[in-house]
Amino acid sequence: MRATALLIFLGWSAAVRAQMPVTPAGTAASPGSLLTELGLPPARKVTLAEALAYARDHQPAVLAALAQLRTEVAKAQVPRAQYLPLVGVTAQFLEGTANNTTASYLGDPFVDLPRIGGTPARTGNEAGWKPYASTLAAAGISQEIFDFGRIAAQAAAADARVTVAAHAADTQRLDIALNVEEAFFAVQAARGILQAAEGAYQRSLVHRDFASAGVKSGLRSPIDLTRAEADLTRFDTGRIRARGGVSASQAVLAAAVGASELRLDAVEEAPSTDELPALREAIQLASDREPRLRQALGRLRQQELETRAVGALSRPDLQLSATISARSGGAPPSNGGVPDGSGYLPAVPNWDGLLVLSWPLYDPTIDARARASRAAEEVQRSEIDLVRQQVVASVEQAYVGVVVARQTLPALRRELDAAGANYAQADARFKAGLGTSVELADAESLRADAEIRVALGIFELAKARSMFGRAIAEGLR
Repeated sequence: MRATALLIFLGWSAAVRAQMPVTPAGTAASPGSLLTELGLPPARKVTLAEALAYARDHQPAVLAALAQLRTEVAKAQVPRAQYLPLVGVTAQFLEGTANNTTASYLGDPFVDLPRIGGTPARTGNEAGWKPYASTLAAAGISQEIFDFGRIAAQAAAADARVTVAAHAADTQRLDIALNVEEAFFAVQAARGILQAAEGAYQRSLVHRDFASAGVKSGLRSPIDLTRAEADLTRFDTGRIRARGGVSASQAVLAAAVGASELRLDAVEEAPSTDELPALREAIQLASDREPRLRQALGRLRQQELETRAVGALSRPDLQLSATISARSGGAPPSNGGVPDGSGYLPAVPNWDGLLVLSWPLYDPTIDARARASRAAEEVQRSEIDLVRQQVVASVEQAYVGVVVARQTLPALRRELDAAGANYAQADARFKAGLGTSVELADAESLRADAEIRVALGIFELAKARSMFGRAIAEGLR
């Protein structure tokens, strides 16, 4: 459950327990002045557009998704780097026996060194155990000539991962926007509850004073005063809770947009009144734009390209290699001459250039990896069907939610009008000495319940419209 939804639920519970009616705007003290009494500084007011824009640029979840996207873009350059030449150097010194060799050296992963020279082959009793020095200094370069599509297949799979990351970032942005909108309207609802609580307290204070005067004059029974005192205390408790609800909802809004302030206040704005598209059109819009569905399709495409890239590993590879080196071995060569320096000075120059064709004709690990990748493709296809069903269901649910909220609001307002008329009659009867405090309290509760229903009905309509916008991925093309 989202934090904003939980906040509204708690606000509703507090309102019902305290019987806090929602009064028209302008009849209660401002929320800022009430929160100041709690020692909290006034929160900065923002419009919905400002909150959404700030969240797009500063919300940590959005920034993390964008960072992941940049990471995948950088990774996509890794396979393409295989087209660039590879340059390396090596310098070696070796001391050891030299049967059938004059210059002994280790293989180097960056320099291709051909075998040159040799000593007389000695075996058995003729084999020598005297060590000789060997030195080597070389530089080499290798260049991919033609890879038969292997690198291109790896690059295509990496590009597919970038596409998946981009759709994931879009999903995160839409989810954050929905959270911001819900938090924004939750602040407005909490402020309405605060105004309702303060209005209920002020009316109860008037009734208490009226009952007190009536008891002193002997026109009222003491029970009217004790009931008025109880109602006044109850509404005082309600407005304290409502102040906390405003502060909490403002904190949720600040967290939703990723603001550095502890709290943000929402400017009074009416929710969107845009007409909904037809349900069939809405489902089509969601199918075309929903990033979760695009992400699932992208994962399938990525897995198919991964399978192709694995299969491409079994293709031939053609490379050009060139090396320049100087070497020397201290062991006597087969021609009897010993180079100057006795192998400690690499003074014999050599160079080479070669074209290398390599072809892994059979590698069982490649076949096994390809089979595993094809099995993963089936999983991705199943996930696409699941996401598509979820998208359609979310659109239908959000569509019905908006329609129900719109149709319910007029009935709630009629209920409020009737409850207001009933309260006015009960109040007049009480002041005329014809009604009791119980009758007035019952009318107050009826009015409070109706006004709370209207306030929450307005919030539910705004929330339902935001959820519908998220379901059809409004803002994406």
